[in-house]
Amino acid sequence: MRKAELFKRYLWLIDLIDQSGGITRDEINRRWSRSALNVRAESEIPERTFHRYKEAIQELFDIDIICDRSPERVYRINRTEVDNSKNLSNWLLNAFSLGINITEAWQIQNRILVEDIPSGNKFLTKIVEAMRENCTLNISYQNFFSDTPWNFDIEPYCLKIFRQRWYLLARSPYDDKLRVYGLDRILGLSVSDNHFQLPEDFDAASIFENCFGIIIGTNDKPTTIIFKVINDQQKYIRSLPLHHSQKEICSEPDYSIFSVFVKPTFDLIQEFLKYGYDLEVIEPIELRQHLSNIARGMNVMYNEHKS
Repeated sequence: MRKAELFKRYLWLIDLIDQSGGITRDEINRRWSRSALNVRAESEIPERTFHRYKEAIQELFDIDIICDRSPERVYRINRTEVDNSKNLSNWLLNAFSLGINITEAWQIQNRILVEDIPSGNKFLTKIVEAMRENCTLNISYQNFFSDTPWNFDIEPYCLKIFRQRWYLLARSPYDDKLRVYGLDRILGLSVSDNHFQLPEDFDAASIFENCFGIIIGTNDKPTTIIFKVINDQQKYIRSLPLHHSQKEICSEPDYSIFSVFVKPTFDLIQEFLKYGYDLEVIEPIELRQHLSNIARGMNVMYNEHKS
């Protein structure tokens, strides 16, 4: 059996057991007999094969499939281990699970719409390779404010996804500063033979700890921002928090008041503006005034261009 086919079987089994919350071997076999991945039209997954799959899943994904030893012998995912695992492992598992589910529904693919991620995926493999070996990268890069690209070397520290785009946090050897590069703005890339030393105390998560998005190179200090949300938009912010520090400090029938502890960077301000008059920044007063000035400027702009 090809490795790719075997890998898909592992992911299918993980997703099936996880989504079911508990499932017997008979039910697993029944579901497998109807699966689109069962290209060999197998009536079941033999017992020995099933346990080989379990062992492989433990080794590859560090996911433990346990049996409760009840008369029905129900199999479950050890959620404690999964919930305590690193975010990347969970993200990868969710991504694989989505892929398997879409494969299962291939006959209705025209009814499943996905968004494109213009992130330069073709460079991901080389970047991960360079990060793993601590090799410098030479990139040809053109940001949105330049008419021409330029070439330079960087030391790749970490990758981050934000708003459907991949970003690379890297150190510039020329000025010893950490900068963020959008992969969709990389025109060319090569891995060099030069190695760099990743700082022993480097912690990717802490770099972005108090950031809303990917802007880090500012003098902004993290602060508590309090904002009011109305017109049911609070339900969206409640279900998908703006930041891990978000708290709902007041909930009324017509509005909610939230707080976040972040740097008031450009990308956060853009996020606030997205909600229009449904979101009002209360504190700090400096940020409130800044947003007021933007709103005043927009009002002037639209009034000046009335037909």
